Amino acid sequence: MSARMHLSPAHDAHPRDPGEEQFTLAAEVLALLGDRTRLTLLHALSGAEADVSTLTERCGAARPAVSQHLARLRLAGLVTTRKEGRRVIYALHDGHLRRLVDEALNLADHRVSDRPVHD
Repeated sequence: MSARMHLSPAHDAHPRDPGEEQFTLAAEVLALLGDRTRLTLLHALSGAEADVSTLTERCGAARPAVSQHLARLRLAGLVTTRKEGRRVIYALHDGHLRRLVDEALNLADHRVSDRPVHD
C-alpha cells in the first residue's frame, strides 16, 4: 500500500503547529479509541444517541463492561448524557469525534482491502 495514495488533501491538515497540550490531549483521546469496545460504542453513537441497553446490544459486551466504558468516555468529555425518565441517554460530544472514528474505520477498510489475496 502506498502511503501517499491515502493521504487527505493538504487543506484537511491541522492549520497550525500543535503545542504540547494539544499533543497530550490528542494522545489521550487516541488511547481511549484504542479499545475495541469503546470504539464500537463511539461508532454506535455516531449514528444516534442511545441508552446502555441499546449500546450493550450493539457492541455485544456485558452490560457492566459497557457501563464502565461509557463512564470513562463521559469523564473524558467524549460523550454527553441526559436523563429521559429513569434512563440515561448517551450521545457523542461533537462531530470531531464522529469524524475521527470514521477516519479510523476508513483506514481499517483500506488496510483490509489492500491485503494480498492468497489462493
